[in-house]
Amino acid sequence: MKVYFQSLGCPKNLVDSEVMLGLLAQAGAEFVLDPAAADVCVVNTCAFVEAAKKESIDAILELGRHKELDPGKKIVVTGCLAQRYGPELAGLLPEVDAFLGTGDFPRLTDLLEGRYPNLPSRYGRPAHFLPDLGLPRLRTGPFFSAYLKVSEGCNRRCSFCIIPKIRGRQRSRPLDSILEEAERLAADGVVEVNLVAQDLTAYGRDLREGVGLARLVRELARVEGIAWIRLLYLYPSAIDTELLRAIAEEPRVCPYVDVPLQHASDRVLRRMRREKSGAALRRLVARIRNEIPGVAIRTTFLVGFPGETEEDFEILLDFVREARFDRLGVFPYSAEEGTEAASFPDQVPKKVARARLRRLVEEQARISAEQNAAMVGSAVTVLVCGEDERGRLYGRLATQAPEVDGVVYLRGTARPGSFVRARIDRASTYDLWARVEDRVDTGAPAL
Repeated sequence: MKVYFQSLGCPKNLVDSEVMLGLLAQAGAEFVLDPAAADVCVVNTCAFVEAAKKESIDAILELGRHKELDPGKKIVVTGCLAQRYGPELAGLLPEVDAFLGTGDFPRLTDLLEGRYPNLPSRYGRPAHFLPDLGLPRLRTGPFFSAYLKVSEGCNRRCSFCIIPKIRGRQRSRPLDSILEEAERLAADGVVEVNLVAQDLTAYGRDLREGVGLARLVRELARVEGIAWIRLLYLYPSAIDTELLRAIAEEPRVCPYVDVPLQHASDRVLRRMRREKSGAALRRLVARIRNEIPGVAIRTTFLVGFPGETEEDFEILLDFVREARFDRLGVFPYSAEEGTEAASFPDQVPKKVARARLRRLVEEQARISAEQNAAMVGSAVTVLVCGEDERGRLYGRLATQAPEVDGVVYLRGTARPGSFVRARIDRASTYDLWARVEDRVDTGAPAL
């Protein structure tokens, strides 16, 4: 069985895809890079916002064109789009042979091998699947870096977010299971682990043994071979002193806090069902910087939320100028059916939202350029990633997450997966340039 596999969406989706690939490989599948050469085409989809849904539909339609030329080819759609819109899509996309929801993808090989001839083709209930050590995982990224999913689902009720309805309520993996997977990753050459979940700060609250994120972080820091541990997506109101101290005190934990704040206007935050006030967020940012020396704070904001006025946006813009975030992502609000915010009055025109997005991006670009320029002349520890499509050697700092942040371009020679000391001699808005000075035996996340 020749299989073409396409994974879309977030790192959490990627982990699901890698488990599916592991299951397929265990069943003897041969993977191909050309869908025209495949017996089965699988696409793991995203349905978080409108742009993600469009990308997923376009991918399915493209595979459908290959099926027109080869009617015997099978198409399987998995993931969030299948979970959210399975019944509708089954009628609209007859070229798709099966839709597997977010909790049912372990059945993929059984379906393809005919052991589930009556397997439902669509799923309407919230569902998710926690990775299990008994299942294989075929990683697709660089050998030295991996995402580690510690929980699934979300209990938050943000008015704009559909994820709880797709992925269900929050469930945590047992601590021992996570630690054992980390040990396996380290034995496989992984030196950087990025913890992911829909709500990382909620880890352990549903476990009887009372394990929390701070303890998990400290236990992971004891795993031999793992040099960098990075935490992705911390819910602002759940960040406590115990967690901040764990990040600050453990030398293997990157001084990197990814905390999506979404807005700074009190009125907008309340309608989003997020924090109660912009003042609370200001205190949180100050507290993070006070507790963790050299920390880089990454955040994201939504612009164009229903009812957002020009005054609300100016409050957000002032907050960004004041806080001077190290990393920042901005997204235009997308009205998602099934969410509370989709029914709110005063929907902001898309043209206005796009204009506000441009203004915020321009402001952050200025801040980023200034912060990068201030790093010129400093010596830093860099995780070497390899060469880009233009043949340039590059790596990342402990304060640069994979895929979403800038990189450090390196002059000199170094092996991918190794750590080097380099001196920064040039900076752009988001990237840095440096010359390699020495090899580092241990990957302490020094700035």
